[in-house]
Amino acid sequence: MTEYFGRAIARTIIDALENMPVVVLTGMRQTGKSTFLQTEPGLKERRYVSLDDFAQLEAAKENPEGFIDSNEPLTIDEVQKCPELLTVIKRAVDKRRRPGQFLLSGSANFSILKGVSESLAGRAVYYTMHPFVRREMDSKTGEAPFLKTFISEPHLPKIKTTLLITMEDILMGGMPTVCLGNIKNRGIWFKGYEQTYLERDVREFSQIGDIIQFRHLLHLTALRTGQLLSPSQLGRDAKMNATTASRYLSILEASFFIYRLSPYLRSRASRLIKSPKLYISDPGLACYLAGIRDLASDSIRGALMETYVAHNLMGIIDSNWPEAHIYFWNVQGRYEVDFVIEEGNRCLAIEVKSGSRWEERDLSGLRAFLSMTPHCVAAILAYNGTEAVKLGDRLWAIPLSRVLS
Repeated sequence: MTEYFGRAIARTIIDALENMPVVVLTGMRQTGKSTFLQTEPGLKERRYVSLDDFAQLEAAKENPEGFIDSNEPLTIDEVQKCPELLTVIKRAVDKRRRPGQFLLSGSANFSILKGVSESLAGRAVYYTMHPFVRREMDSKTGEAPFLKTFISEPHLPKIKTTLLITMEDILMGGMPTVCLGNIKNRGIWFKGYEQTYLERDVREFSQIGDIIQFRHLLHLTALRTGQLLSPSQLGRDAKMNATTASRYLSILEASFFIYRLSPYLRSRASRLIKSPKLYISDPGLACYLAGIRDLASDSIRGALMETYVAHNLMGIIDSNWPEAHIYFWNVQGRYEVDFVIEEGNRCLAIEVKSGSRWEERDLSGLRAFLSMTPHCVAAILAYNGTEAVKLGDRLWAIPLSRVLS
């Protein structure tokens, strides 16, 4: 039996169940939601049903009222396959509102969140499970994230680390089957994942006629991970109009394949970039779709390292730091900062450096952001080295492995 790795989002989900009648857990397919729901202490004692089971699905469609008629807490996996249940759950909650009545899960955001917004407004709260992050793979979920502590009290980390982010870490990504070593050839697994997504999920929920054209856009998107998003330019490269490209991107986003990072606009600066940045949700999947098997000298190595860091930061924030928000900062043609994490009236700036050395020019964006953003408590050059160094007032160089811990 495969060892169960605890997920960082567990405490957040359990707390939500103690306060809300309906909690919804979403995320891209194969991130471990079903294993989590059935194995996580505090959840595994709930009654669990999966609508991936044909008999359960037919029972839910035939008699939705009877399907949920139970006094015990109920977990329903893949609930998007029976949208009729959402209306019945709404009526049950309105009749007798109890915390933790329903825990719903699904990987088709474009169906389940539509149902939540229309049927369960004011009754549900929803969360996203990301692919595994470093903290989860290292079994460090019981510790507070480094950045969450650092923003409250910036200090020089005393521990010198020997851990580096390797190219293998990026190529492997965070999909449980791959990163936990349950398969020998990850390329075969990623190929099967892509086929399942295109032939099952996309066709089932989106009625896309030209799946080849959609697949072409998917691969072009992977080559642009970590870059500013321009649907019209992407559409031209994929030989489709901007409207179609935008619709396909919305499907990719709604199914958690990609996400968009918004620009940080609170800083005092002119010519701020207002277009979002685009990221593939899993760095290993991004490498596969981009056709990259070796990162040693690849031209988009930096973008894929940035994708790896973005994936980890998103996982930390959604699981352990819900009061924080993540952005990027770019002054057109002048300065850029990869990530800005904001919590209330304070923020952190983070610039990612894939190498173990840096030059003064690598700090220019951080210095500019500090001068234009008085409420920035610290700026971090997150580099792939082993030692933390203070470089000036509110400016630090900290190992990437520590920043993501």
